[in-house]
Order: sequence, then C-alpha cells, then structure tokens
Amino acid sequence: MTAIRETSAGARPFEVSNRLVLSIALPMMLAYLTTPLLGIVDTAVIGRLGDAALLGGLAAGAIIFDLVFATFNFLRTGTTGLVAQAYGRGDAPEEQAVFWRALIVAVGAGVLLVAAAPLVVLGGARFMAAEPAVTEAMATYVSIRLVSAPFALTNYAILGYVLGRGEAGLGLGLQLALNVVNMALSVALGLWMGWGVAGVAWATVAAEAFAALVGMSILVLRFRRLPPLAQGTLRNVAALRTMFALNRDIMIRSFVLLGAFALFARQGAQLGTLTLAANAVLMNFFLLSGYFLDGFATAAEQLAGRAVGARHRPAFMAAVRLTAIWGFAVSAGVALLFLVFGNGLVALMTTSADVRAMAADYLPWAALTAVSGVLAFQMDGVFMGSTWSRDLRNMMLASFALFIAALVVLVPLLGNPGLWASLHVFLIARGLSLFAIMPVRARATFEN
Repeated sequence: MTAIRETSAGARPFEVSNRLVLSIALPMMLAYLTTPLLGIVDTAVIGRLGDAALLGGLAAGAIIFDLVFATFNFLRTGTTGLVAQAYGRGDAPEEQAVFWRALIVAVGAGVLLVAAAPLVVLGGARFMAAEPAVTEAMATYVSIRLVSAPFALTNYAILGYVLGRGEAGLGLGLQLALNVVNMALSVALGLWMGWGVAGVAWATVAAEAFAALVGMSILVLRFRRLPPLAQGTLRNVAALRTMFALNRDIMIRSFVLLGAFALFARQGAQLGTLTLAANAVLMNFFLLSGYFLDGFATAAEQLAGRAVGARHRPAFMAAVRLTAIWGFAVSAGVALLFLVFGNGLVALMTTSADVRAMAADYLPWAALTAVSGVLAFQMDGVFMGSTWSRDLRNMMLASFALFIAALVVLVPLLGNPGLWASLHVFLIARGLSLFAIMPVRARATFEN
C-alpha cells in the first residue's frame, strides 16, 4: 500500500528516523530525571532541620499528593495523543481546541482540589496513621501544596500539548524552569528563611504558578498568530466524548498500576521488616530506570499518534520499531550499570548493614526490571498516542490479574525472589499483551 493511499486529505506524511526519535526521547529523558532531583533537594532541606517528624511528614505528604495527582495524569497523556493525531492530519484548529478543552478540565479540577483540601488532609492522616508530629507536618505540607493544584494541572495540559506536537525541547525547558525554580525556592524558603515544611510546600506552589505563567504566555502568543477557532468548536460533542472516554480509561489504568505497586509493597511487608526495607531501597532502581524509559515512551506516543492522524502506516511501524530498538539498548545499558555499581548506590541510600546485605542478594532482580519493563513502557506510549485506550485499560486489568496469580503461587514457594519474579511477570505481561493486539488495531486503523 502506498503512502498516498494511506494518507487522508490534509494529512502530512513524514519519515521516522533515529534522529527524530532521539530529538523527542533525549530531552524528555533529561526532563523526567530532574523530578527525583527535586525530591532529593526537598528531603535534604528538611533533613538539615534535624527533626525526624518533619522528614516523615514531608515523605507522607508527598505520597498523598502523588496519589491524588496520579488521578489527573490523563491531562498530560490524553492531551498528547489527541494533539499528536490532530498534528498528523494537519488540523491546527483541533490541536488548539484539544488544549483549551484540557485546560478547562485542569482549572476546574484544580479549583475543586483546593476546596477539598481539608478532606484530602483528613483522608491522608487516616491512611498514613502516623505519629501526631508526623501527621501535623504532613497536614501542613498537603494543605499548602494543594493550593498549586490549578497551576500544576494546567502544566499537565501545557506539557501534553507541547509533546503532542513533538516539541520536546520546549517541554524540557518548561520542566527545567519548574524544577529549578522549585529547588531554589525550597532552599531559600525552607532552609534560609526557616519556614521548614511550609517553605518547601510554598516553593512548589510558586514554581508551579511560574511554570504555568511561562507556558501559557508562550501558547497564547502562538495562538494569537493563528485564525480564531470557529464558534462551538470547544463544545464539539464527538470530540468531548472521545476526550472523556480516553481520560476515563487512562485513569482506570493508572489506579490499577498504583494498586500493583502498593500490593508489591504490602507483600514485601508480610515477609518481614528487613525484606520490606531492602525492597523499598531496590524499588528505586526500577523507578530510576523508568525515567530513562519514559523518554522513549513519550517518543512512541507522539510519533504513533502523529502517524495515526496522518493515516501513514509506514511512519507508525517505523516509530514502533525504532523506539523499541532504542528502548532495549538503553535499558540494557542501565541494567548493566545497576549490576556493576548497584551496591554502591545502595550504600548511599542506607547505612544499615543488614539492609545492604539483603539488597545485594536481590539486586539483579531489581536491575533487570529495566529490561523486562521496556515493552510495557513503549506499548503504553504507542497505545496512548493512538488513543487505543480501551485496550490499555483491559490489558492492564488482565496483567494485574496475572500478577495476583503469580503472587499467590510464587511468593509461598520462593519468598522474596517470588515477589520480584511476580513483578517481572506483571511488566512482561503488560508489554506482550499490548504488542500481541497491536497489529489488529493498526490494521483496523490504517485500512478504514
């Protein structure tokens, strides 16, 4: 089938090259890697105050906040897929309309979160069930940081739009602006001015507001140079229905993913405090590898979505092939680094000799998650960009069921190795299940 037959009117065929993949993946990899640096700075600021309760409250607050905001991750991923498809078919008005619809949802949800702050604090306190001093610090952090909700969700929508157009350099710039300002203000307000946990929280509010202002300024100036949207565009019923269905499926998928990681931690706790501590240290290796893989997942998301919008199957297949090759190559390098230098990294994270010894025993299990997770990350990107969200949701549910079955069988037989093996089963199942149905979805998409 020729490119002309596969391309709809107004669409723009394009070639996917290694250079194009890396132009998206590398900037976003750097952007995602700044996120853990922010957490390290916040922890160091509070840690220097010498109060363990404050440190515990910061950690608990960050967990609660991440759980709440994971619900709205669709504002980034869903927006990227829809914008990428509009970009691929050369529909500039719809690119802009997707952003404004996402922004309306972001601001509305953000205002509701600010209003619900007391309930979030109360629910977080009951969920964590920590000591009073820790709970007080957590409540301070969460109640202040929720003020940033409208700005933070606006930044999700902005980043989604930018990545949907493949403007990874701009995405990197916005993320760096957000995180660098956040880190600087955390030190200034939390440490120099002595505001402690409240200072760190206000630093985040200010940084999110700054990034939102910069991002909105850039986009508004861009949109002013374009023809105005036709009346009623933002109320397009079919487009709204697509957006909400996509957002619903991604939200369910995100909750199930969080549930899998929570279940992993809970099962580790059942194996003893030492095992729980060692696994908590080792999970950082999986999380760190995820930041590397997310760059290629973002490239897969934008390029697959753009190809679907352009109805250009060669570009779609090239995007899948090249992001897979680069993903496996980078993951193999990351896994090798972890295997060689992992014990040194563990020593930086804990001073306990017992935890270090147990972590060393299970380090290969953690290091190899970088490889077993490649296809899961990449296929997530492909399916989100293609807006095949129902399959994302269903395969996540199926993989979660297989994960539970693996836990039931392998943990009693093998103990902690069985727990890590179950995590590998979950990651591999996610990737293979989506990969298996991708040809069917691609055939239906490009031949219709």
